[in-house]
Amino acid sequence: MPVWFMRQAGRSLPEYRKARSGTAMLDACLDPDLVAEITCQPVRRHGVDAGIFFSDIMVPLKLAGADVEITPGIGPVFSSPVRSRADVDALTSRQIDSIDVIVEAARACCTELDGTATPLIGFAGAPFTIAAYAAEGRGSRDHLAARALMHSDPEAWHRLAAWAADLAIAFLRAQVEGGARAVQLFDSWAGALSRSDYRTFCLPHSRRVLQTLRADGVPTIHFGTGTAHLLVDMRDAGATCVGVDYRTPLDEAAALLRSDNQVNHSCGPVILQGNIDPALLACPRDALHAHTRDVIERGRRADAHIVNLGHGIPPTTDPQVLTDLVAFIHDLPAGTLASPEGM
Repeated sequence: MPVWFMRQAGRSLPEYRKARSGTAMLDACLDPDLVAEITCQPVRRHGVDAGIFFSDIMVPLKLAGADVEITPGIGPVFSSPVRSRADVDALTSRQIDSIDVIVEAARACCTELDGTATPLIGFAGAPFTIAAYAAEGRGSRDHLAARALMHSDPEAWHRLAAWAADLAIAFLRAQVEGGARAVQLFDSWAGALSRSDYRTFCLPHSRRVLQTLRADGVPTIHFGTGTAHLLVDMRDAGATCVGVDYRTPLDEAAALLRSDNQVNHSCGPVILQGNIDPALLACPRDALHAHTRDVIERGRRADAHIVNLGHGIPPTTDPQVLTDLVAFIHDLPAGTLASPEGM
């Protein structure tokens, strides 16, 4: 039964902290040997069924020359938030000159993973999340600046989001060129949008990223948090598989997508990923395993299911809990599950 975890490369692993000691996050993401080592650490330790490319959603912006840094305890911080048309013009004039370091890093990962026949999954931040970071200047709870920009100057917003989409496409294609067999588009903040705003200001740009990769023959996963009201639209953006966060039971997500299939005759299989609640990783084993069984049983309502968390691994998680959880999942009777590389 296939399983991998979001944010499995790093954070909770002591070997990750040792490998990255003294190296800034974005610098680590641009060191191919270090990327390969950190990507493979959870595969070696936990026996998960896919490696997730170690990087950060800000890496393509850094490669384009944007003035952004990862500040410990805060996250991405832009020196000059994008709040006006002139700000959009200045940022979107920047382009990636070379992305060879990402191709090299993905190849290094695949070389390390080849001995275990474990596929590599690439990833990128979705256009809305990247554009919202740029508008807010850092993480935000309500994304007021981003939402104000999209409504006060839609043309400027769409240029910013289109630029973010271009970066995501280049970043994902580089990982695929290096050997990644599937990719995931993270839209961490899309849940802050109404469905109307999502369809107008977000969907066209995510659709271009996902459909470009699918046209290249690459399976795609689309994940967001707080997106129960957006699951149909996220699937319709072109994703092979929809990631579901811990707030929405998988049987409800499957029923929603299957009902929409029947109404709109979209006819694609309902493939879901998720959605063990990360909070349960800190609970007694019996509670975690009972919850995991429930998630997997609900996932049987989908045509196929990749087991994962409903968000990332908390950094305080005991690594042994994850190792034991992977073994527990692998020992459960198989249902109809997708492989992380083929979906």
